[in-house]
Amino acid sequence: MPERHRTPVTVIGLGSMGSALTAAFLAAGHPTTVWNRTAAKAEPLVARGAAAAPTAAAALAASPLVVVCLSTFATTRAALEPAADRLSGRALVTLNSGAPAEARAFHAWAAERGARVLCGAVKNVPSAVGAPDTLLCYSGDRAVFDAHGDTLRVLGGDTVHLGEEPDLAALYEMAVGSTLLPALAGFFQGAAALRSRGLTAESMVRFSEKWLDMIKSLLPVYAAEIDRGDYADGASSVNLFLTAADDDAALTAETGVDTSWLTPLHGLVRRAADAGHGEDSIAALTEVLRRPPAD
Repeated sequence: MPERHRTPVTVIGLGSMGSALTAAFLAAGHPTTVWNRTAAKAEPLVARGAAAAPTAAAALAASPLVVVCLSTFATTRAALEPAADRLSGRALVTLNSGAPAEARAFHAWAAERGARVLCGAVKNVPSAVGAPDTLLCYSGDRAVFDAHGDTLRVLGGDTVHLGEEPDLAALYEMAVGSTLLPALAGFFQGAAALRSRGLTAESMVRFSEKWLDMIKSLLPVYAAEIDRGDYADGASSVNLFLTAADDDAALTAETGVDTSWLTPLHGLVRRAADAGHGEDSIAALTEVLRRPPAD
């Protein structure tokens, strides 16, 4: 498609992710305007063909589609507030972290000022932006997604509109993202144990990848159990996981590795057993998580 038919885009926020988004738009031939509070961050992108706006107001005025990539909804609002009169009629896409309530509040604030809003999330690292399998989720104004979907797919081929409710992208981002820190902490614990024996962390990568593949294969099974509310036929029971607590204590004694971060997880498993789920699938922890412990 000739460049004159490419939708002009503005990107506000030029951290590592915002810069990657800008680079993807430029590579696809979209006339791209950028703005960042620290103007020097725009220089490498200007060298690649972006236009630097002198102010946030000028950045908003430059394009019908505005993508804001800052850390939170609060920082996004703070950046846009001085130029809020320029939001009217703009298709505004946010790609930042935040709780569902924050997404709803930001959507209401921007919509009151005439913007048509999509709240989104990039479920990958900056280096993956633009790849065919990179996932981006959006929620909010469906008309904006329909009008600009082809442009947004430049950022990742697996681009999904979750629904008109503006907080759905934030909800799914937090729901999916909750697996990240426990998984990484588990890898780091294993690496520490190996290093205590003079072995390399690299030596476990192949095995950890296989382990994560196995976990991936179980997710549809566990999701089906959760959606049915039936945990009676699970292959791995809550009681089976209870035995891990003693194993972790033994690992600490032998290697000196701190496994105390697992204590709340073992407590969660114990709560499930005490609630009568001992012989049920480990997916029954979902029922315990839905009900905070009594004081």
